[in-house]
Amino acid sequence: MSKHAIFVCTTCATVWKDGKPQGISGGQRFLEQLQTMHSDWELRDRFPIQEVKCLSACSHHCAVSFAANDKYTYVFGDLQILPETAAAVLTCASQYYAKLDGMLPWSERPEPLKKSVLARIPPL
Repeated sequence: MSKHAIFVCTTCATVWKDGKPQGISGGQRFLEQLQTMHSDWELRDRFPIQEVKCLSACSHHCAVSFAANDKYTYVFGDLQILPETAAAVLTCASQYYAKLDGMLPWSERPEPLKKSVLARIPPL
């Protein structure tokens, strides 16, 4: 099975003042929600979370990406910082894991991820 990763942007929804970040970013709060749920998720050892400083989706915060060898890569944005959104990310990640090519048809995605695809990048 391919190596998988969930990338979470930790600089999404950062409040800036005088060129310096203020407080905890929305991305960091979303990451914390996701990590809490991820610790009990059946795929936690095969589909780790990796935090990244930026996914270049600043106008569509919060942003998350699924990637794996020989699969499509997805970038999701405009994710609300809610426990139900974090749960939907893990549900969708389970679907992604089960697909040989990683294709996630719109009709099969959880509701919070249906309209949030920013990019679907073909495998190399």
